[in-house]
Amino acid sequence: MTPHVLAVKGLGKRYGFATALDGISFQVGCHEILGLLGPNGAGKTTTINMILGVLEPSFGSVMIDGIDISAHRRLALEHTNFAAVYAPLPGNLTVWQNLRVFAMLYGVPSATARIEALLEEYDLLPFRNAKCGVLSSGEQTRVSLAKAMLNQPRLLLLDEPTASLDPASAREIRSRIRDFAATSEAGVLWTSHNMYEVTEVCSRVLFLSHGKILLEGDPKTLPAEYGKESLEDLFVTVAREPLTLED
Repeated sequence: MTPHVLAVKGLGKRYGFATALDGISFQVGCHEILGLLGPNGAGKTTTINMILGVLEPSFGSVMIDGIDISAHRRLALEHTNFAAVYAPLPGNLTVWQNLRVFAMLYGVPSATARIEALLEEYDLLPFRNAKCGVLSSGEQTRVSLAKAMLNQPRLLLLDEPTASLDPASAREIRSRIRDFAATSEAGVLWTSHNMYEVTEVCSRVLFLSHGKILLEGDPKTLPAEYGKESLEDLFVTVAREPLTLED
């Protein structure tokens, strides 16, 4: 087992003369929840898409559980999963059907037993035969997370997983992900614009600005290091005046 669930080294993406991501490097350790922060257009989703192999990097490398995704994408993604509120599961399939389809895609052993366990764990038993398209946002998010846990991933990518959720649902999701990171041999990469959430959930954060990592540290202590009262104040400064924070 490798010391890092995810190792990104010198990762970059160019579109013609435009640089979307400019040689970033970071790691996610076992049991760690790392926050990937930055304003819209900073490069967060581009980073996640290259980690998932959806986009091909212009340069740099991504290693998932010690496996180079450029050379062994299928093998690396066996150890990975993803969830986001903006990427719901097919609404015309029931909860059980969606989980069954993705269990087949991931080659999950003893799939029926695994699905039943996740339905119970994520309080989805009453919705097993309901079509996903008629569920509430909170219920759909729980289904997406159950899907993301099907293959017991070593790396879990969460792109704004609580966006549009009510406070009670968001709190429940945060609690579940903290428990997952604490009790499994996995790491989590979490993007969010909710700085309260990030401070509560993440042990470390990276701030992206114009495709570069500008800041890194503990979300509870990082603002004071730059003379800010809160992580939100620091986020606003990164978004509006990133050059003032550079050495």
